[in-house]
Amino acid sequence: MKPSTLYSLLILLFVVSTVQAQKSNIAKAPYDTLKVYRVELSEGLEMVGHYVGHDSTTFILRTSQIARVEIPYKGILILEVVPPSNFRNGVYWFRNPHATRYFFAPSAFNLKKGEGYYQNTYLFFNSFNVGLTDNISIGGGIEMLSFFGSLASDGEFGPIFFITPKMSFKATDRFHYGLGVYYINIPSLFDDNERTGAGITYAMGTIGDENKNLTVGGGLAFARQELSKDPIFTVCGLSRISKRTAFVSENWLLLNNNKVEAVYSYGLRFFGEKMAVDLGFINNPDIAQALIIGIPYVDFTVKF
Repeated sequence: MKPSTLYSLLILLFVVSTVQAQKSNIAKAPYDTLKVYRVELSEGLEMVGHYVGHDSTTFILRTSQIARVEIPYKGILILEVVPPSNFRNGVYWFRNPHATRYFFAPSAFNLKKGEGYYQNTYLFFNSFNVGLTDNISIGGGIEMLSFFGSLASDGEFGPIFFITPKMSFKATDRFHYGLGVYYINIPSLFDDNERTGAGITYAMGTIGDENKNLTVGGGLAFARQELSKDPIFTVCGLSRISKRTAFVSENWLLLNNNKVEAVYSYGLRFFGEKMAVDLGFINNPDIAQALIIGIPYVDFTVKF
């Protein structure tokens, strides 16, 4: 399959998945009057409060300002339980909008069905991720320099592109696990008609919640249909230190001929309800000799 065809199919999948309304059978779901729920409406409004009751057409909520709010099901996009960790000193903290990924490495949290996000890294790497189900998501994107370069050189579509399918599951409220593949396809440096595929197959486990968690993962790299014998490990963490700020650390351990090579990163994530911006640094002993704080890392994410 040509890269242009594969990319077109991927974009089509994004569009179809996003257009599908997230309409689970709300009326039949079990509810608890002791729990707090978040309701996101099609008009972009959000309400947070305790469950009061429901009937065949309406969900009833009690907020801190209004004793009874009747919300028609047809206007509800998302209805979910708000975990206790999203309340600090009685103040509601909106959900972490980008809990499924650290800087580059994924966590075992998954996008819900119909959720998605656009991510831009270093301005040149553009990607989308969409939740196909509550347990399965798929993402992909392109690198823009190679995109415009291929069009300028021979007029044909031939950029670097990547695909990132992932499956993840909830074992308990504080432990999730999953597996996935990161696949990247790049043009050959020596043959215009040849491309090279490479990537990582991985598994990971995440302990904690969306506001404070630790993920340990491992996998094997592959290139040209050959699987590496040396494993790669990741240890990543996130800690939300305020309503709109979190500390993020992502660390890679590469085993190469019984030698361990480490790459580590650290930084801050600033976010709102639908957007996140990462400002971090990538480092290791070799990089630190030239730049002690590491190589700057920047990305931003918009959730939809």
